[in-house]
Amino acid sequence: MKNVKLAKMWDSLHSSYWFLPSVMVLGGIILAFTTLTLDQTDKVKMERWSWIYTGGPEGARSLLSAIAGSMVSVAATAFSITIVALQLASANFGPRLLRNFMQDTGNQIVLGTFIGTFIYCLLILRTVRGEDYELFVPEFSVTVGILLAIASIAVLIFFIHHASTIIQASHVIKSVSVDLHRAIENLYPEKIGHGKDKQERAVAEIPENFAAAAYSIPASQTGYLQVIDDEQLMKIACKYDLLLRLEFRPGKFIIKGKTLVMSYPAQRVNKKVIKEIGKVFILGKERTEQQDIGFPIEQLVEIAMRALSPGINDPFTAIRCIEHITDGLCHLSQRKFPSPYRYDKEKNLRLITETVSFTELIDNAFNQIRIYGKSDLAVNLKLLESIAIIASYTENPKYKSHLYKQAEMVFRGSQSGLFEEQDRLNVQEEYQRVIQAIERKLGENYA
Repeated sequence: MKNVKLAKMWDSLHSSYWFLPSVMVLGGIILAFTTLTLDQTDKVKMERWSWIYTGGPEGARSLLSAIAGSMVSVAATAFSITIVALQLASANFGPRLLRNFMQDTGNQIVLGTFIGTFIYCLLILRTVRGEDYELFVPEFSVTVGILLAIASIAVLIFFIHHASTIIQASHVIKSVSVDLHRAIENLYPEKIGHGKDKQERAVAEIPENFAAAAYSIPASQTGYLQVIDDEQLMKIACKYDLLLRLEFRPGKFIIKGKTLVMSYPAQRVNKKVIKEIGKVFILGKERTEQQDIGFPIEQLVEIAMRALSPGINDPFTAIRCIEHITDGLCHLSQRKFPSPYRYDKEKNLRLITETVSFTELIDNAFNQIRIYGKSDLAVNLKLLESIAIIASYTENPKYKSHLYKQAEMVFRGSQSGLFEEQDRLNVQEEYQRVIQAIERKLGENYA
């Protein structure tokens, strides 16, 4: 597994608006010094190129000043448009979606291009000297500045299109869906049918006096648990011959002083061990999808709930969210969920982790949408259709039974939420089809 701390650092940098523009500004500085060096060393060779700038120092100053001034103005406008887009996203899709907009590479490249071009022109402008001094016009550098200005115009056109696209509901939902599928591939790479379940053996290996003889290691700060470096945690457990039970999983909110890890036996725990274990857990101000599969699902649920609110009343957006949630759960149902019991190379039980189950994810995906959308015919029908689709993708009887219960709850909610008798009958017909399909599949599994 890759170094999770480096991955977390990259995720934080990728979510910031300063990192990529800063790198592009640094690139502009390096480009400025490179072109100036070429102007000073290959002046005779450059005179053979017809497309090189051939004007005087005053023209070079005016040109570079105009480019630099326009880049500042355009950058300020682009930044203002970006802030407005963030405000619209926060109001329409929820504040938790802002992180997705902050990660948008297109906006970062646009700002970096304008600011980098501005810095480049300033650095070239300071080297232009007229006849009062030793005459020097960096012709190649000025030409590169013109090319950067042309590129900036193309970037501006792209930004106008991009800014109007990223705030569309379809784009936002698709972006979250991509994050969900990426998280599934990273967190659950193993498909169903591989490996053996060690749960029964592991339960027998847990000491009977674990709760009484274990040492409670508290959290050193408050925040959302974002990342656990499980490889380092395993090394610590092996190094000090410990059995560690994690009380939280990524995505949970932890209060300072709350028990984070139970370490057995207690007599092997000291300040050094506590400090090393504390470094394994990375907490932050918000949840991320890096090790939290429930976060992108709940983002889609939040968009759907806001769409179903009386102030917005947009069931079509909610239906689109349900479709992408269904896609993700179908993908996830075919993945093997890792055992909460982790062993070292000598087959000794070392870690007992807090894991998420597929049935829990089903509840997180459907419960709130079901409650908010019980008075909408289209939403109820789509929920039942989605349950049937997910059931067709899995052979796990436990999953199917849980989907059966969800279908029942959707049906009961619709009977109280829909006012028209015909609407209730339509939902009942769809419900009967879904239940028959699930029961048939359950019968095949138990046969």
